[in-house]
Formats: sequence, structure tokens, C-alpha cells
Amino acid sequence: MDRTITLAVDAMGGDHGLKVTVVAALLALRAKPALRVLLVGDTHAIQAALAVHGGIGDARLEIVHATEVVAMDEAPSKALRNKKDSSMRVAINLVKAARAQGAVSAGNTGALMATAKFVLKTLPGIDRPAICAPMPASKGRPYMLDLGANAECTPEQLTQFAVMGSALVTALHDVEKPRVALLNIGEEEIKGNDAIKAASASLQKSGLNYAGYIEGDGIFRGEADVVVCDGFIGNIALKTGEGVAKLVRDFIKAEFLATPFSKLAALIAKPVLTRLAARIDPRNYNGAALLGLNGLVIKSHGGADAASFANAIAVAVNAVEHDLIGRTRGLIEAAAPQPAP
Repeated sequence: MDRTITLAVDAMGGDHGLKVTVVAALLALRAKPALRVLLVGDTHAIQAALAVHGGIGDARLEIVHATEVVAMDEAPSKALRNKKDSSMRVAINLVKAARAQGAVSAGNTGALMATAKFVLKTLPGIDRPAICAPMPASKGRPYMLDLGANAECTPEQLTQFAVMGSALVTALHDVEKPRVALLNIGEEEIKGNDAIKAASASLQKSGLNYAGYIEGDGIFRGEADVVVCDGFIGNIALKTGEGVAKLVRDFIKAEFLATPFSKLAALIAKPVLTRLAARIDPRNYNGAALLGLNGLVIKSHGGADAASFANAIAVAVNAVEHDLIGRTRGLIEAAAPQPAP
């Protein structure tokens, strides 16, 4: 029998709040019998949402009251200083107190990162946490970091991201030596800024399976298991990839609806189109781990719908089942330079 997994869900965060998080929590509970969810937020509002969606009385769902909400445009420093009873902060506190094995939020990214770092602290040897998530690819399942937490990074921090990403792939997928690459404007050694070149030199000596530089199109061909970049570039690459996926979907739909003959062809091709849509649907890739923390926090897109947010909860379940934090901590410690005798 599967052991019970308890997750704290920030019910108030994101662009849509309870309209998404409550439905997603119920979907996740149906999909995973061993799951238990702590919905964090205003008790009366959550109860009303549960009543609408038939969730009242589920023994695996508990409400944890929080009096405040972090706005999506709120300054992280203000949220950290003034919103100590926010749904986001309380959810992370539940992880700190070991009442939950992980927290999931679609809230303000900067506030989530600042709060999680303050409450949970970083793992030894890690300066800054990074947002890491899988990307769609023609082969394999590349993970990319940082996806928006750190707009500017030092070579040392990029090297730490590589260690964390490599540890995640090993922990989740049992890949002993994941291929690590630095996202760059070219594959030649002379390309890139000073930080990228210095990080490359450091990675060559790191003991990781460093494959060198990778260009943007190489991500989606699966040329590396871990793709490392700063959060500014990573977030642009992520949102661009999502936009292209939606554009391709819209183009295909428009062409198949263009004529009676193409509509007939669409009916014949429907099973193939359904599988294609699933492979490129950004909702199926929602849920990014905040790596480097001494506790599990999963970030969902702020604009996620219920299916997308449910996927983020599933990512958290998978991370707990694979002991992502414990195994990552061990792998990071093993990769740290040993003091001279």
C-alpha cells in the first residue's frame, strides 16, 4: 500500500485563486488515493468553493486558515515583511513544521522564492535556489534551470545550478551521469559572455557529465538532460517555447477547419492530433521545483487552469515519492569539493 503523502496547497495564490486551486486539489485527490491535501487560505471562502464543487466531507482534505493573500504584483520584500499570515507563507511553514512534505503555489514568483528561502533556508553549498522544470523534446526529458528566480547569476551560481539539476535528474529518473549543457548563443567556445565562459571552465573541472554549450533549438531536440542558464534567459526561453506550442496548435486547428475535406481529414486524424496536442500542451509540463531549498516547494504558472495546477500537484507527489530533497541533498554533498588532508 502506498504511504500517505501530505501536501500544503496555497489555495489563494495565482491569477484565478480558488476557482482553480480547489478544483485542481479535488482532481489530484481522485488521481492519487494516497494523497492528503491541506488547503491553505480563508476558511469560509474555501468552504464555499468546496461546496460548489462537491468537495465537502472529503476526509483527505483539510483547511488551514490564513488571513492574508500575497498579490501577484506585490514586491517580494513587502510580502516577506508584512504578510506573515499569507496563504503562501503558511503553506511553506507547514513544510518547515513537517506537517506537509511539500508546498504547491501559483502565487507571486518573487515572493514565493523569497519566502521559501527565508523559511526553509538553502541546502549547504547553495547560494540561491533556482526554478527547474522539464521541457518538451523530441527525445528524452530535458530539465532547464533557472526559469525566472535569478535574473543575473555569477559563474559559481550557474555551476551550482548544474549540480542541482544533475542531482534532480538522477533522483527522479535514475540517470547516473546526466548530460549537462550551458544555454548559449552558439556552440563554439569563443561564444558567450564572461559569466558563461567562466561557468563553462568551472563545469569542465566539476566531475559532472558536462557536454558544453547548447543553443535554443537543441533544448527541444533533447541534446542534454540538464540545461543551465540565468533566470532572465530561462524565463524568456520557457515562455517562447510555450507560445510556439500554442501557435502550432492554432495553426493545425485552423488548417483542418478550413474546408469540408480538411474537416473530414481531421476526423480521420483525430487520434494522432490528440496525442500531438498532449505532447506539446504546456499544461502537461506545469509544475517547477524550487531547487536548492531545504524543503520541497513547487511553483505553478500563475495563469494555470485546474488541469494545469493539478499537474503541478502531481509533480509534487512524484518528488515526494522519489525523496527529491533527501537525494538531492546527498548528491550535492557528494559533489562538493573535499578539503585537502
